[in-house]
Amino acid sequence: MAHPDLRSLVPGGAGQAFREGQEVWALTVLARARDAQDAHSVGWAVLERLRGLVLIHVQREVEGTFALERADALLDAADAPRPTLEWLDQDGACGPLESS
Repeated sequence: MAHPDLRSLVPGGAGQAFREGQEVWALTVLARARDAQDAHSVGWAVLERLRGLVLIHVQREVEGTFALERADALLDAADAPRPTLEWLDQDGACGPLESS
């Protein structure tokens, strides 16, 4: 993969909150991490896409879809992978991109 370190952008607290069913806290942690990235960078897009997926998961589809559209355009332009909820919903969210 061209961007093997992208998973390291995901704060562990977001994954833990998501796994525990605390989606609102996961959204907060992801938003704080996203806001610490350069605006509209690949890192920003990774975290924005994850926010969008969590928003859709909690049935806030319109907000989530807009977040995905913003993020996916940047990720596609950078030829970067699109994060999935699996990035949050597993132990070691900061582990390697490839799952075994």
